[in-house]
Amino acid sequence: MKIFVLVKEVPDTYGDRTLNLETGLAERAGGDVVLDEITERALEVALSYADSHEGTEVVALSMAPETSTATVRRALAIGAASAVHIADEQLAGADLGLTAETLAAAIRRGAPDLVITGNLSTDGSGGVIPAMLAEHLGFAQATALSSVEITDEAVTGTRAADAGSQPVSAPLPAVISITEALPDARFPNFKGIMAAKKKPLEVLSLADLDVSADPSAAPRTIMTSVAAKPPRAAGVKITDEGDAAAQLVDYLVQNRLV
Repeated sequence: MKIFVLVKEVPDTYGDRTLNLETGLAERAGGDVVLDEITERALEVALSYADSHEGTEVVALSMAPETSTATVRRALAIGAASAVHIADEQLAGADLGLTAETLAAAIRRGAPDLVITGNLSTDGSGGVIPAMLAEHLGFAQATALSSVEITDEAVTGTRAADAGSQPVSAPLPAVISITEALPDARFPNFKGIMAAKKKPLEVLSLADLDVSADPSAAPRTIMTSVAAKPPRAAGVKITDEGDAAAQLVDYLVQNRLV
């Protein structure tokens, strides 16, 4: 079986994250960048299956700037057999539509049986890429899984629902996304880090994938404005003069909290 795992470089959530008010893009050059934790968990799902199923090939796929090679290689150090790095200046600030189209082209080129992603990234938090990929590829999809079981013919799992949990199943080929309920990724050891330097890492451009970033080629999202987050306003203080409960109820009603 061949499994593609989407991995993504994101700004470290422990650092300061700012938005460029001219471009509307996150400032990535000023702080630390890391492999998104949810994509590491997705990689662990694939590697856990590969550990017990000989012949399974796990490929890490990332769309990131050329400077992200070290982050992509972390996926190799964790255990992926090879990696595909899509790097093209035209992809800077790509919207969800262009991102999905580009990733789907690379996946189609590799012809995997299964694609595993996180449910949403910690930077964009769009949460729609898995479904968009399935649409582009014509694959079945099962999203937001809190448990996963892979067989030669299908993938099954559990999705959290308002009233409990929901069992789902999809025949292969399929795209699935997982939540943080899945285990943490294994930590890359020294042997894995050294081996990562020799593992195949293919770098592709939009031209290699026959994808156009020209807005006239396909509908794209257009940013109309961007603004800094307003400062937090002072909270409402209630002085108890025997009517604090009534004041609290009035506040909750006025703000539609009850």
